Formats: sequence, structure tokens, C-alpha cells
Amino acid sequence: MAKTLIAFYSRRGQNWVDGSIRNLPKGNNEVIVEKIKALLPDADVFRIDTVKKYSEDYMVCIEEAKQELRDKARPELTAKVENMDQYDTIILGYPNWWGVPPMAVFTFLESYDFSGKKIVPFCSHEGSGLGGSIRQIKMAVPDANLTAGVAIHGAAASHCDREVNLIIQQAK
Repeated sequence: MAKTLIAFYSRRGQNWVDGSIRNLPKGNNEVIVEKIKALLPDADVFRIDTVKKYSEDYMVCIEEAKQELRDKARPELTAKVENMDQYDTIILGYPNWWGVPPMAVFTFLESYDFSGKKIVPFCSHEGSGLGGSIRQIKMAVPDANLTAGVAIHGAAASHCDREVNLIIQQAK
């Protein structure tokens, strides 16, 4: 039986939203995942989270994340997906940081065999769309079947029903 996993990275707290730093009780991708899960109640959810936390301060956090990108770091994750083999579709959510997903997403992708699995990427962004993220994901998991992906403006996360429906369509 086909199973779907919704795996996502999301940052709570200080975030860049519509040109200013705001404190978000839930990260944009967490909000989007809740909408997806409501439409796919049988899907499992896995939060991609790092052992070493980023700074609470947004400006410090972006410097930490930029350094990880320069270093091509693979931060250690707090958990692993048990029995990844049971999933044939993975909906993958992440913020677009400088045109690519956070390095923790690459740790996740490089931890499993995605051969023949469908990956439906979506990203939240503040103006850069998908950037080069689809190409970067494809390089990390070349044997996966990657869909076109969906970009969602982060400030619109609470009312992105059209985009969520596009994600669901790509997952079918």
C-alpha cells in the first residue's frame, strides 16, 4: 500500500517576513504542513530538526546558516525516519535560504535511499521562489522522481490553499 511522508524543516521565532523581522510562534513551513496534513490525514509527518540549534537572533542565525552553506555542512539531526522503505511519496518542505534548502535538509536527503520514490518539494520564501533548490535536491537524490515543486511566499503561509492543492496534486 502506498504511503506518504511529509518531511519538513521550519524555523520558529525570529524570521524575515515582508521586509522586516517578526517573531513567528510557528514557522511558515510548519503552518503549511498543517494544511497539507489536514488534506492527507493518513500521511506521516517528520520534522527535520538539528541537534545544534541556530541562534534565536535572526541576524546571527543567518550568519550561522551562511557558514554552513559555505562549508557544505551536514548538521546532525535529532531523529531518523524509521522504515523509510514504507514510503513511496515524500512531500519535502523547507525554507529557501539563498536559493537552496538549509543544510539540514541535505543531511536528511543523504541519509536514505530515495531511488524510485516520488519527492514533491515545496519551499517558503520571501521573494526568491524555488531558486536553485530543485536542481540542488536532484543532485542530492538523482535516482528519485522529483516533481516540479511549489513555491509559497512565506508571508502567505496561513492562506496558501491554492498552493497546498498544487502540492497534493503533485503527490498523487
